[in-house]
Amino acid sequence: MRFAHVTIAVKNMEESLHFYQEILGLPEVRRLPPEPGKEIVFLGNAQETLIELIYVEGRSAFSFGSSISIGFDAPSLDDVIQMLRAKGIDPGEISSPNPMMRMIFITDPNGVRVQFLEEKE
Repeated sequence: MRFAHVTIAVKNMEESLHFYQEILGLPEVRRLPPEPGKEIVFLGNAQETLIELIYVEGRSAFSFGSSISIGFDAPSLDDVIQMLRAKGIDPGEISSPNPMMRMIFITDPNGVRVQFLEEKE
């Protein structure tokens, strides 16, 4: 079995697409034909786990646990920090749970925590 995708219920599809496409650089893989009041877009690299954004008109309750995040490998955390700052996002402090890794967290427009992790070899 292959891990296929992570679904994120979004408050605003355009705002979420901007974040994941323009800021994180994830391309659109496919968009399902819209249903009345519903949009679904898959982002990422078709050979990897995808992010599914789903918008449902009228949904007002969103709850994302603070213990859950989505993570991205960052060959250079310094480059990621520089890119985020250039796009107006404050990445906060770098944490380093051990000498072999460094990470930062930001939050997407829906409150989902996004982690960037640099591992040293």
